[in-house]
Amino acid sequence: MSELDLARWQFGITTVYHFIFVPLTLGLSLLVAGLQTAWLVKKDPDYLRLTKFFGALFLINFAVGVVTGIVQEFQFGMNWSAYSKFVGDVFGAPLAMEGLLAFFAESTFLGLWIFGWNRLSPRLHLAMIWLAALASNLSAYFILAANSWMQHPVGFRINPVTHRAELTSIWAVLTNSTVLAALPHVFFAGFVTAGIFIVAVSAWHLARRSTDTGMFRRAIRLGLVVTLVAGIATAVTGDIQARLMDSQQPMKMAAAEALYNTSSSASFSLFTVGSLNGNQEVWSVRVPDLLSLIATLDPHGTVQGINNVQRAYAKKYGPGDYKPYIPVTYWSFRLMIGFGTLAMLFALLGLWLTRRGRIPHSRWFYRASIAAVATPYLANTMGWIFTEMGRQPWTVFGVLLTRSSVSPGVSAWTVLTSMVVLTLLYGGLGAIAGWLMIRTIKAGPPPAEPDTPGTGTGEPLPAFTY
Repeated sequence: MSELDLARWQFGITTVYHFIFVPLTLGLSLLVAGLQTAWLVKKDPDYLRLTKFFGALFLINFAVGVVTGIVQEFQFGMNWSAYSKFVGDVFGAPLAMEGLLAFFAESTFLGLWIFGWNRLSPRLHLAMIWLAALASNLSAYFILAANSWMQHPVGFRINPVTHRAELTSIWAVLTNSTVLAALPHVFFAGFVTAGIFIVAVSAWHLARRSTDTGMFRRAIRLGLVVTLVAGIATAVTGDIQARLMDSQQPMKMAAAEALYNTSSSASFSLFTVGSLNGNQEVWSVRVPDLLSLIATLDPHGTVQGINNVQRAYAKKYGPGDYKPYIPVTYWSFRLMIGFGTLAMLFALLGLWLTRRGRIPHSRWFYRASIAAVATPYLANTMGWIFTEMGRQPWTVFGVLLTRSSVSPGVSAWTVLTSMVVLTLLYGGLGAIAGWLMIRTIKAGPPPAEPDTPGTGTGEPLPAFTY
């Protein structure tokens, strides 16, 4: 394999691994803040116990996510120095804002929340977790702004002397139509992930018939409602992204459907068998007019095909193959939708089974709840694979090709060595994180404190005791 292939594999592995932790951080931070708010308002000790229980799980996830995110950014200098040199003036701005503003604020407020139990006043302490949660989502916004610029570059010019991209408007980068569509989609996907996570953890305790049945029934209902509502919102925002993608990156839209020729009243294939080289369709199961409806809001709208876009790109950018790898884009797009839909359907089923104070006695429901935790993670992973693979062969769409972005002085063996080391390191971190998560889940919530409402006085109590 070439240096380019290995560098792409390494970036793909580390990106997918890092993004395992991001959605749960975004969604669970806000839900933990909501639980603490409910405790402060209602003075119900169950809400305090749930706050500390899910707060501990959130912190484990956050810690591993931070470590993997830092390594992620190092790769721009390791394997993609040509890319960094060309777009650093633009791409570096939102990344600097994320590191200096959002991440700094997030870490500071989170530290105050961890060590502020019974030291800060209840309202001030509550403000810390809300500020940390908001800073987490602000951090995601800056990262998405940088990625969206790669998908739809705006607010820059190419210096004719240095042949580098230079920032002309940070406002254009931060208000890019692509990031404004991507942000709510990722935001609600984080809630789906957190909702299903709460469902799975609560189901494990309910299956054990613990003494906290009432508390975990309340938690599982919360998780199911969040999953269903956020799932619907994720689908709606994803639909908005699809229409934007059709206008900004028509090749990606065509590749998502494996549509080779421009069509009106284009159908959406639920399942397709293609040729071995992935260049044409052999057999498929289709829903009439659905693709045109998704892409244009008109069931008879026109959707451009891969071959047509290829010819247009070759004329605009010069000779070359501008098609992504069709089987990957086709199936990642469907698996993203499929796993997300499964999460919503399971939430709907769970709400029906737990209605009017019911607690399911069939163990299959609890086993299914634990298994369902995989659905949003798989949907998130497939979504990012589609987003990044569908943009190929561009690093910055229409501006910089991926093959021109790799570091010129890095050998294939160097990239392979770092990829193996990082993969093993990430595997070790994943094992430790999994062990800590399971240990914390099995330990359950801390016992109720004698002075539930709390006044900020008295001897400080540890935040998380198991």
